[in-house]
Amino acid sequence: MDTLKSAASYVADFISGPMPEVGIVLGSGLGSLADSIENPQVLPYSKIPNFPVSTAVGHKGNFIIGTLSGKTVIAMQGRFHYYEGYPMTIVTMAVRVMFLLGVRTLFVSNAAGGINPEYHIGDLMIINDHISLQPNPLIGPNLDELGPRFPDMTRPYDPALIRKAREIANKLGWSLHEGVYFGDTGPSYETPSEYRFYRTVGGDVVGMSTIPEVIVARHCGMRVFGMSVVTNEASGDFAEDYQNDGEDVVKAADAAASKLTRIFKELIASL
Repeated sequence: MDTLKSAASYVADFISGPMPEVGIVLGSGLGSLADSIENPQVLPYSKIPNFPVSTAVGHKGNFIIGTLSGKTVIAMQGRFHYYEGYPMTIVTMAVRVMFLLGVRTLFVSNAAGGINPEYHIGDLMIINDHISLQPNPLIGPNLDELGPRFPDMTRPYDPALIRKAREIANKLGWSLHEGVYFGDTGPSYETPSEYRFYRTVGGDVVGMSTIPEVIVARHCGMRVFGMSVVTNEASGDFAEDYQNDGEDVVKAADAAASKLTRIFKELIASL
């Protein structure tokens, strides 16, 4: 708690104006949403005491604080991953810092492989549940100041925000998927057999992030809305010369970022 409070105090002192009420986590190739934030204050992670830095492709490594859709927001322009070598307490540190700053609603996004054969590159999926092969970030002594020892995860993603996102998409004439995010550790991409297995047990997309942040946010009592951008088709049937490529994933995410940005902005305006 001392480490978290020290980092939160540094960020609070940096912020000129009201404290944020909405947090946003931007995944690979999706950092452009931060360009929509008005009157941005940019704080590199490297300046915050005891804070990690992003090393993943497509993650710039900044907090962006400003106004979006009339609300004060703090956006993570780049997140942290377990595969970078950080323990889960560090992977999820930023979400807890957001909570200490006053954030009570969290929006998460990610680039993901579409293991549902009906999903195609550039599609958007609302996350309504998840399955995890990642270590639980709450393992270890409980931080009672933040939440209970055994937090409920019956509804990890807020049903009201999901309904509102569907209304927004219908109004815009956009087709959205809704499904289950399967999280594994990475950093190697999954084998064809793993893709088929993840689909068999109920996953629609697969990625290497998001779930630890969601668990910690729910532990703190935050509302959570999540969305995946399908950046590669991963149904398990591949040509002999097929390869997953991280740069291609970032490019595909960037191409879909405008739609995700529009939905996030309208959802934030509705809060």
